[in-house]
Amino acid sequence: MEDVLKIFTVFIPIIAIVGGILLAIVRVFTQARLEELARRERIAAIERGADPNTIATLVGQGTDSYALGDSRLRRAHGLLIGSFILIAVGIGTSILFYLVEPHEHHWAIGLLPILVGLALLASSMVVWPKGKS
Repeated sequence: MEDVLKIFTVFIPIIAIVGGILLAIVRVFTQARLEELARRERIAAIERGADPNTIATLVGQGTDSYALGDSRLRRAHGLLIGSFILIAVGIGTSILFYLVEPHEHHWAIGLLPILVGLALLASSMVVWPKGKS
């Protein structure tokens, strides 16, 4: 049991840090690619004879607020995904500790991420925009 705990205490922070850095890198590259595609589309429209002033207004009006990352729907989706991940981590932790020491009550440690996940789930329902399903 002590060996398993030592492994967890070493690898969980490493995985969290590496995962966070990788997530940030992927997001930067994805946003850069989307901006590049938007510029290419604008250049292609100008080459075909479209008025640049008209394109600017159309791009501004047609831009999806979800893609920009400033909408309530995007925030609600992030909370929803985070809540499901935390609930799954809590259930997995509870099962792990129950299987390792079935006569102890260490499985209750998994209740913390489960409750945080349920709180995030509730907050995603509060943030969810009205009229969006």
